[in-house]
Amino acid sequence: MPRTLRFDAVLIQAVIAGALSFAHLHDLAAAAGQDGWKAWAYPVSVDLLLVAAWRRMRADAGNRDAWLWFAIALVASLGANVATAGMLDMNNVPAWLRIVVAGWPALAFLGGTLLAHAHTPTPQPEPAPAPVEHRDPEPVADLTVERAPEPAPELPPAEPAPQEPDPEPAPVAPAVTVPPALLDHARKIADAHHAQTGTPIDAATLRARLGVPPALADSIALQLA
Repeated sequence: MPRTLRFDAVLIQAVIAGALSFAHLHDLAAAAGQDGWKAWAYPVSVDLLLVAAWRRMRADAGNRDAWLWFAIALVASLGANVATAGMLDMNNVPAWLRIVVAGWPALAFLGGTLLAHAHTPTPQPEPAPAPVEHRDPEPVADLTVERAPEPAPELPPAEPAPQEPDPEPAPVAPAVTVPPALLDHARKIADAHHAQTGTPIDAATLRARLGVPPALADSIALQLA
């Protein structure tokens, strides 16, 4: 597809400014005694030195020599523009200006040579990114909480079955026959013991008090109970 032409205002302005600066440098060189093709070579030399210094500054912003030669070329261009604006008598140029114009080719050659052979810093390679270590994902703990089984519904307590009263034990007949007199004496001892201690007399104490055999003492205690 054919490209459409588009006018760039900045580019047009740069062409006009360059043409005017070129003409002013030519007129100043011609007024300083550099006639013919030499007068046209001076603007080319100034502009080329200006461009070379600018390119070196773009490549190495810390190069002081590039800034110096850029300033020299810019002063030469601005000086020619101001000088040709009526500040100097172009028909009677001072001697110092003739010397500057005559020495400019050597100065421009020195600046161009230094700029062309200036050391260009080597860009440092960017460090390679550290390899990313791929790790297997750690197993995620199962946070599922097991629900405890629900307790069975409580049943109402069963009513206890009515219990029949225990039958009263039948009185045990004394194994040994106790004489009535001995039984009366034993009852007196038991009453005295109960009055003193507040507890019924047992068979062992009764046997010790009466001095009777164990079987007889048991029979007496059974009858006194």
